[in-house]
Amino acid sequence: MELVDFSIKVVIAVFGGFLIGIEREIRGKSAGLKTNSLVALGACIFVLLSMEFHGEQFVDHTRVIGQVVTGIGFIGAGTILQTGNKVEGLTTAATIWCSAGVGCLAALNMLEEVAIICVLVLMVNFGFTYLEKRFFPKSGEN
Repeated sequence: MELVDFSIKVVIAVFGGFLIGIEREIRGKSAGLKTNSLVALGACIFVLLSMEFHGEQFVDHTRVIGQVVTGIGFIGAGTILQTGNKVEGLTTAATIWCSAGVGCLAALNMLEEVAIICVLVLMVNFGFTYLEKRFFPKSGEN
């Protein structure tokens, strides 16, 4: 792979993770700009690395993507906390998972898809939070 192509893909992955991390950072969550950017970058790197073995015997690129999905589960699990009957961090964990997806898409040069996913994640995290508070307030919220 040429260095320019590699550089463009990893920069897009970092930027996509950055965009996704903005909402988490604004809300003061444990995984914000840096975490989401690094998760997207890491996913991109592993997929790009696997693509370097294209054409080799016994190589299956989809296995690397599957392992990224599994591996991100460990990071996501670290953001989930349970205190009594209350569970926090599920949205942050799901957001990290989406950042990994953005990194995989960037590696595969699916740039329009990266943009769509970033917009959708921001819409869900910003828009759905508003709708939850407006129409489904929890006790103690107005």
